[in-house]
Amino acid sequence: MQAVRVTTLDGPAAVEIVDVPEPTPSGNQVLIDVHAAGVTFPDLLMTRGEYQVKPPLPFTPGTELAGVVRSAPDGSSLRAGDRVAASPGGGGFAEAALCDESWVFPIPDRLSYAAAAAVPMNYFTMQFGLIRRGRLQAGESVLVHGAAGGVGTAAVQIAKAWGARVIAVVSTNDKIEVARQAGADEVILADGFLAATKVLTEGRGVDVVADPVGGDRFTDSLRSLAPEGRMLVLGFTGGEIPTVKVNRLLLNNIDVVGVGWGAFAMPKPGFLQQQWADLLPHLESGAIDPVLGQTYPLQEAAKAPFCITGEYARWKSVLRKELDPIKAMMQKKLELKGQMTTIVKYVNASKELVECATQVATKFLDE
Repeated sequence: MQAVRVTTLDGPAAVEIVDVPEPTPSGNQVLIDVHAAGVTFPDLLMTRGEYQVKPPLPFTPGTELAGVVRSAPDGSSLRAGDRVAASPGGGGFAEAALCDESWVFPIPDRLSYAAAAAVPMNYFTMQFGLIRRGRLQAGESVLVHGAAGGVGTAAVQIAKAWGARVIAVVSTNDKIEVARQAGADEVILADGFLAATKVLTEGRGVDVVADPVGGDRFTDSLRSLAPEGRMLVLGFTGGEIPTVKVNRLLLNNIDVVGVGWGAFAMPKPGFLQQQWADLLPHLESGAIDPVLGQTYPLQEAAKAPFCITGEYARWKSVLRKELDPIKAMMQKKLELKGQMTTIVKYVNASKELVECATQVATKFLDE
């Protein structure tokens, strides 16, 4: 199979597309035929050796994906043919990938593979950040920096889904529409955002600031908080790690809160499945609907990470596997088989009805 390989730590331009052996599942691993993989900031950093997780060379990046289950462990609730999203931690930029069962999630029929691949990292991070760490309540207000990027659009949609008012901050005019598409109530420019926030909140300030940017915005973000407001530290895409003068926290009764979703979630069995259960109604209703931008075939993976930094940081970039017609037909049959198995499994009817459904399913799959 084909996979993206990082062989030197020279950044995304140096990645290679190579043939590698098919992965072999063991233990609790699920084997997934990958249809789409989300491009994340950790993927970019790993190509440079700048991320806290440093896999040995060579390695295949790709921390989130969506596709079809090829095989699952005995006793698993997953079946061959199930449409799923997954967060394998690496290896997603390939035609097939392995993932621990606890990090694999069935996706609603309304969600495309590309959209599903954009969910795990950003939406889990923001659900954890805003709801658990930020203690967001319905009716509160949230200021979101970097609101046109993958993390930012996820923050906008999570906040809106939980009943908050959202003020989105973007760096340039051409990103305003992306933040509006994500669902922001108001969109303002980063230049002068403090004054604009004060006007929009009639001088009170916001209850929560979600900041994946860092840098020189940090102090004014603290100033934009209302009393008992919470500042969520999500990352430093701006490059500079800011410092805090703690007297500001004391005088204004505000909190600076770290959001390290991965470090919190990994050692807690069942936590991610609970997060998915919390997100699922909003995914089914369309309240959460990832804002996608450019998509790239696997063979053009080197281009994708550039679209999550600097002036290009808007939308969510996704890699897609383009199936040839024969593989596509085989994949569709596998999906249909999984769907019919699920139908038969959950029919609550008489024995005659179950037998009839089984016959229909078998005939349908043999045609």
